[in-house]
Amino acid sequence: MGLFVNPDNRAFQDAINAEIYVDKTGLLEVTNRFLATPQKFICNSRPRRFGKSMAANMLAAYYSKGCDSHELFAGLVIEKNSDYEKYLNKFDVIHFDVQWCFKEAGSAEKTVSFITQTILSELRDIYGDIIPEHVKKVSGALAYISAATGNKFVIIIDEWDVLIRDEAMNKAVQEEYIDFLRNLFKGIEPTKFIALAYMTGILPIKKYKTQSALNNFLEYTMINPGPLASYVGFTKEEVTLLCQQYNIDFTELKRWYDGYLLGGYHVYNPCAVINLIFQGNFQSYWTQTGTYESILPLINMDFDGLRSAIIDMLAGESVEVIPYFFQNDMVSFRDKDDVLTLLIHLGYLAYNQKRSQAFIPNEEIRFEFAMATKVNKWSELISFQKESRALLNAVLDYDTEAVSEMLEKIHNQYTSVIEYHDENSLSSVLTIAFLSTLDYYFKPVRELPTGRGFADFVYIPKPMYREDYPALVGELKWNKSAATALQQIKEKRYTESLRDYAGEILLVGINYDKKTKEHTCSIENVMK
Repeated sequence: MGLFVNPDNRAFQDAINAEIYVDKTGLLEVTNRFLATPQKFICNSRPRRFGKSMAANMLAAYYSKGCDSHELFAGLVIEKNSDYEKYLNKFDVIHFDVQWCFKEAGSAEKTVSFITQTILSELRDIYGDIIPEHVKKVSGALAYISAATGNKFVIIIDEWDVLIRDEAMNKAVQEEYIDFLRNLFKGIEPTKFIALAYMTGILPIKKYKTQSALNNFLEYTMINPGPLASYVGFTKEEVTLLCQQYNIDFTELKRWYDGYLLGGYHVYNPCAVINLIFQGNFQSYWTQTGTYESILPLINMDFDGLRSAIIDMLAGESVEVIPYFFQNDMVSFRDKDDVLTLLIHLGYLAYNQKRSQAFIPNEEIRFEFAMATKVNKWSELISFQKESRALLNAVLDYDTEAVSEMLEKIHNQYTSVIEYHDENSLSSVLTIAFLSTLDYYFKPVRELPTGRGFADFVYIPKPMYREDYPALVGELKWNKSAATALQQIKEKRYTESLRDYAGEILLVGINYDKKTKEHTCSIENVMK
C-alpha cells in the first residue's frame, strides 16, 4: 500500500461517510465491461464541482490490491453486478492527482519528474529486481513487471489536464507531460500491461491540429458524454429523492441548478445541490470558484459574433456552435465557436448535442454571466438593457402602443440578423427584447405545457420580486392579430400551468403582420 501504487480506500470511505452520498458505483459496471479490451483507455472530462475526484477515488478503492473494500461497497449498486467479486481489489493500481503532484513538486517543471520518481520507487519496493536498474520511466517498469508476472495495471489520473490549463504558455512543460502520457499509454507494450486507464479532468485531451495527442482514448465530455452521462453529476431522479428527503422545493431547485443535457439525462451540479441543502439558500455557489477570473477573459475576446451570442444567451436563447475544431487548451482560439466550446467544457454553458446549440443552463450560471458583464461594463449590453427595460416597463404599464413600437425598434437595431419567417423567429426576437427581465425574472420558459397546449413564453418572477412584478404568459401570432393571441391564452387555459403561483399574472398577446411589417400587442391582467 503506497502513496500512488496500490492505495487504500480511505478517500472513497470519506465520500461514503458523508451525510449526502449519491451512489455512482454503476460507473464500475461500465469500466468492468471495458477492462482488457480496446475500449480500456478512457478520458472522462467534466467541469469543476461535478464529482470527478470522487469517481476516481471510487475506482481506486474498487480495483486496488492495497485494500479490502468488501465492506465499503456492501449494499451499493455494483454489489449486485455479476462481475463484482471478479474484479474487486484484484489489480495493481496506480492512482495520482496531478494537481497535488504539481504542488508537492514545487513547480511545473518538476512535476513529471516527481510523479515518475515516486511511482518508480514504490514499484521497486513491491517488485524489487524485476525492474532493471537502468529503467528510468514508469512505462518501462510496468512493461518489465507485466512480462515477468503477467500482471496488468489499472492507472487512474485525476486532474490530468492541470499542466495544460495552468501552464498554458509553457510549451516545454506541456510537451514533457504529453510525452510522459504517450509513453505510458501509446504503443504495443502498454496494451499488454494496462487493464484500464481512466483519466479525468476539465478539458478533453489536447489536440495537435485535428488529432488527439492520445488518439487511442475514448473521450467522454460535456459535448459527447457517451455511456458515462449519468455517472458524474446528479441526475433528475437523484435530485428528486434528495428534495423529498430534505423538504426542498424541486421546482425552485430546477430553475436554479438544472439545465445540463448529457445524453438522455438532465444533470445537476452536485456541489450546488449539496450547498443548497446545507445552507438553505437558492443562490449562486459558483462565485466561490473564481467565476469572474474564468469568464471575463473569454467573453471579452475579439471574435465576430461572440458578444452578441452571449447577450442572446443571457436573454434565454440558444446559439449554434461548432465544437469540433477546438484544440482542447486555454490559448488556441480561432473564433467564437472555440470560445463557446471551452465555456461548455468549463460548465458555464450547456450543450444540446442533437441541435448543436449552446445555452446558459440555469439561474445560477445566468447570474454569474450577468455579474461578469456588469463588472466589465459592456457598452453594447448597457445600451441594450436600457431599451429592454423600457419595454418591460411599457408591458407593466399596459402601454400596448409603446410595446409595439419598442419591439420594432429593438428588432431593427439589435436583432436584424433574425429574419421573420414564422412564430418561432418572432419568439427569438421577443426573448432577446426582454433581456432586462433577467434582473427580476427567472430564465423564460419556452413552450411551457399548460391546460390544453403550450404557452409560447412564460416569465416567472424571482421570489424576492413577486410582490412587485407579475408573471407574464405570452402567445405569439403571425399574420393574425394580438387579440387572437390573447384569446388563445384564455381558451386553452395557459394560466393553469401557474396554478401553484400566488401572484399577479399578465397575459400578453403579440402579433406580427408580414405585409405591414408592424407589431401589435394586447395585454390583460388576471388576478389570482
